[in-house]
Amino acid sequence: MEIISPIFIGSDHAGFALKKKIKEYFDDKQIPYQDVGNFVYDTDDDYPDFALAVATGVVENNSLGILLCHNGVGVCIAANKVKGIRAVNTDSPDIACESKHDDDTNVLCLPGGYIDIEQAIEIITAWLETSFGEDARYQRRVDKIKKIENKN
Repeated sequence: MEIISPIFIGSDHAGFALKKKIKEYFDDKQIPYQDVGNFVYDTDDDYPDFALAVATGVVENNSLGILLCHNGVGVCIAANKVKGIRAVNTDSPDIACESKHDDDTNVLCLPGGYIDIEQAIEIITAWLETSFGEDARYQRRVDKIKKIENKN
């Protein structure tokens, strides 16, 4: 798994501890990343702020992103509001793989309140090691999603 551009990573307070462990894993494996916050544990922070920061970084740099909140749902909803983002919320390596292969997801949302670092690494690794499928039907479907985005 060779990652060239940095993976943008962000979390609110509910994903903060797991994000710290993921960053340690990335450091150990020399996987480039850019943390967009939160940089301190703050129970009054709001997940949409970090979802927007990650999503913007992903779109502007044609990169990938990882977001964490308590259940992964809020950051996923917020990230998917940004044009060009196809975010998936999962706690399953299989779904992470399928989402990348079939749907070309570019943001992985994780439930920091429900998984540990071992599960997170398994999910992230599966997602990062999967490429977008070569079958024309996958591209056709992603193109239809882009058309929906352009209508709004």
